[in-house]
Amino acid sequence: MRLRNWQSECIRSAISKYETSKHFLALATPGAGKTVMSSVLAKLLYDQGDIDLVLCFSPSSIVAHDFSEALSEQFEAHFDGTIGALGNSFTYQALSTLDNKVWRLFDKYRVFVIFDEIHHCAGTNIKDANAWGKQIITTMKEKATHTIALTGTPWRTDALPIALADYCNETGQIQCDYIYGLKQATSDNVCRIPQIVALDNDQITVVEGDETSHFTSFIDLLSQSIIPYSEIVTYISVIEQLLIHSNYKLNELRTINKNAGGLIVASSITHAWQIKLILHQTIGDSAVVVTSDEGNGNDLIKSFRYSHQKWIISVGMISEGTNIPRLQVCCYLSNVKTEMYYRQVMGRILRITDAPDQQAFLFMPAEPNLVEYAYRLVLDIPDELAKVKFALMDEDITTEVRTTKGSEGVSTDGYPEDIFIDEPVISIGNKKDKTDETLESKITLATDKIMRIFGQYNHTEIEIDGFNQLIISDKSLAKLNQYGTKMF
Repeated sequence: MRLRNWQSECIRSAISKYETSKHFLALATPGAGKTVMSSVLAKLLYDQGDIDLVLCFSPSSIVAHDFSEALSEQFEAHFDGTIGALGNSFTYQALSTLDNKVWRLFDKYRVFVIFDEIHHCAGTNIKDANAWGKQIITTMKEKATHTIALTGTPWRTDALPIALADYCNETGQIQCDYIYGLKQATSDNVCRIPQIVALDNDQITVVEGDETSHFTSFIDLLSQSIIPYSEIVTYISVIEQLLIHSNYKLNELRTINKNAGGLIVASSITHAWQIKLILHQTIGDSAVVVTSDEGNGNDLIKSFRYSHQKWIISVGMISEGTNIPRLQVCCYLSNVKTEMYYRQVMGRILRITDAPDQQAFLFMPAEPNLVEYAYRLVLDIPDELAKVKFALMDEDITTEVRTTKGSEGVSTDGYPEDIFIDEPVISIGNKKDKTDETLESKITLATDKIMRIFGQYNHTEIEIDGFNQLIISDKSLAKLNQYGTKMF
């Protein structure tokens, strides 16, 4: 296997550091190929006679399986912990359940440990460590022969230090041993250049008792704390508009790349099923739904990875590290508003393939935090290559606020990122009931609080490159549904 330049450089840097240190921290943008790089590094250390076994820890079972396959390919041996295996691949969740048979390996053998997405593990000592960080600090930090910690987003929303990481005493900045950012990755044609489209609405009416308020944007609406963002992503109009825009672009890409796929990120299990129904009613398309309710979630993801199906809907099972290279369009309907999660989701559509058209598009509501993240991400990319575009919805929105206001539910800004393991626990509706009820009845509780929508069809797109605004075109919804005119 021919390595990318950055992978070779990172491996050389790690080998050099291991002469004087046990630990190595590599920052590489999501989608750059950290799994392959660390697997090749492990094989090189083994061939040099420096290690005997390899253990890997990662944030989800699907990623753990991918690491197991990558290591098996490099070593031509199995990595499942059985007799004859040269190691095993676990999730971080398994840290608390591993027995002494695993930990005794560190006493008898020279063990190389791979920590994928190390930012899930916090702590420099027992006092400031989370559960996973504590296991690393007490069990593996000193006993492992060598480790490599990988991350694409080297920070935590709770501001705790990342396990095995060093920080500058003066600035408090994390000190990475190797850095490969998105700007480098797009310049090297390692990652796709993302195009971001934020949908907004300039005709929003909120009725609260005898008072009626009008808002000209989601930012304006959200600044008043009348309606939480977690409800906005459940509005039929918001879902429909994001699906229409996303589907238009995916159809366009599939005229060239027949197996190009789209990812829809939902806020909850109920929300995912709601989106599936609206996708069918609005676009006429079906989708694979993958949540923690599906016992065969990993099999569904693997099947979708190699299929020609258009859409897959997930809550948290397809976020960081999940490898589905044919994904080129993402419809972001999650209520999670952390930059870490946003960038990890973005990484799902950035993996380069051999297909002729390597465009990547993310569609999202124009929520102020998400817009800020989009601008910051664009700054990481070479000039004039990435854009943030704004599009106005084609429907006015009217809603009545009940006397007893709902809450935002689970806080997203302060949500601990290590919860996003297979499925984030975020609730905006009741969990899907596993009965023989129809799909419509499964989403009754979610749609109960959806806005009633009405209005005139008018569509304006505004392209923003940097901070310069340019009105591009006006189209009716009818033209949008015809897919007869190139939108972007």
